[in-house]
Amino acid sequence: MSVSTLMIDGHEVAMAAGATLLAAAREVGITIPTLCHLEGLSPVAACRLCLVEIEGSGKLEPACITPVLEGMVVRTDTSRLQDYRRTVIELLFTEGNHVCAVCVANGHCELQDRAVDVGMDHSRLPYRYPDRPVDLSHHLFGLDHNRCILCTRCVRVCDEVEGAHVWDVGWRGEHCRIISGLNQPWGEVDSCTNCGKCVQVCPTGALFHKGDTAEEKHDDSSQLVALVRARQARQVAP
Repeated sequence: MSVSTLMIDGHEVAMAAGATLLAAAREVGITIPTLCHLEGLSPVAACRLCLVEIEGSGKLEPACITPVLEGMVVRTDTSRLQDYRRTVIELLFTEGNHVCAVCVANGHCELQDRAVDVGMDHSRLPYRYPDRPVDLSHHLFGLDHNRCILCTRCVRVCDEVEGAHVWDVGWRGEHCRIISGLNQPWGEVDSCTNCGKCVQVCPTGALFHKGDTAEEKHDDSSQLVALVRARQARQVAP
């Protein structure tokens, strides 16, 4: 097995060929913030929070999809990266309608957690206040587009784990949003198995159980890891 040795924030780490910089950083206890990434799902580098600096490269690279190479020197927490990550979080808050006080995920939201991590206590950017709908057509779950950050976790878990492919991404630019079926109301999509995996992996309050009120969403995305590993081992997940 081919192994590459690299330096991350002054830590030497050896990783198997094909491993990502994100995995290498975690191997030595270095935390790189992410929102779209989730173990058990394919990486897509959608949120851009995990960008890192690589010595000799003129651009920032997403750690979740960049493979390790022999002799790499990587920095994950420079002032440039800190400012960039705060700006990304500010953009996510201002392009949607994130009213945390009345959100089902308040206090249990990964977007909130990342805002704390980057030190965002206000936005330097103007809020857009887009007019976005809420889909309550499903008998068990709801979708609030106002809180969606387009991480595509729901799209990937439904396609790669459940195999139903209920979700997709529709439109482009500022009109881009998650759609169910062929842009049908969620409750009318026959392929939905009502499994709730999309709700379980959603990092915000965009997907939720009906009946949940403020601060009541307590989903644990780590359950996906147990399910994927159990399937790989042909075992029953706990």
